[in-house]
Amino acid sequence: MVTIKTKEEIELLKEAGKRQALYFKELKANVCPGVSADFLDKLAFKLITERGDKPAFLNYKPGKSSKSYPNTLCISVNDEVVHSPPHKTKIFKEGDIVCIDMGLSHKGMIVDSAITIPVGKVDKEAKRLIKITRECLDKAVVFAKAGNFTGDIGRIIEKTAKDAGFSIAENLSGHGVGYEVHEDPYVPNFGKKGEGVRLESGMVIAIEPILCEGSGRIILGNDGHTIKTKDGKRGAHFEHTVVITEDRPIVVTKL
Repeated sequence: MVTIKTKEEIELLKEAGKRQALYFKELKANVCPGVSADFLDKLAFKLITERGDKPAFLNYKPGKSSKSYPNTLCISVNDEVVHSPPHKTKIFKEGDIVCIDMGLSHKGMIVDSAITIPVGKVDKEAKRLIKITRECLDKAVVFAKAGNFTGDIGRIIEKTAKDAGFSIAENLSGHGVGYEVHEDPYVPNFGKKGEGVRLESGMVIAIEPILCEGSGRIILGNDGHTIKTKDGKRGAHFEHTVVITEDRPIVVTKL
């Protein structure tokens, strides 16, 4: 069921988003060759909890999954598309591209966002993949206002990706957020204008384009969490939590 957040709840989401953006800046500054994903995970936990908030992903159990998520961050590298735990053995190398996905719960209200970061010097195609994925998010946010549809958001993401020669990661999408990490509505990264769920003022959604260099087909890794590209090609992921209004959308996790 799609939920409408109150003015008070939206103010809490704004504060949560400010905190999340601040923490992302510190995490981003620590992404360099030789740093471990585990180091970033511990840093994120410290940043979130020292101000009295909670990591929204830690111990989260999606749907009917039998496995709870064991960490604060999802840190996906190169062909790891989403949901990859930050293992101690995951050490960043020059040329990697790293996606950091984080959720934060502030006084019971949850925000969700993600960024993809190059490690040192990366090749031109990696730069282009990151650039176009971010462009998909920026363009999609423009359509996130009352009276439009989730299909309008998906259409612009799909068009921007395909025009640049990239594919959409199959079966992965944006979603409602606020009371839970994942709520209705389903916000696909493909679609047609005027189709899907009609957006209403007070709805809160996470828009998250996930692009791939190859086919976009995905597989589940052996750890039961990591989703990877089937062909081993790289993926990139950006995400913002957005409040729907009658006018301009409010991007609460804006960096």
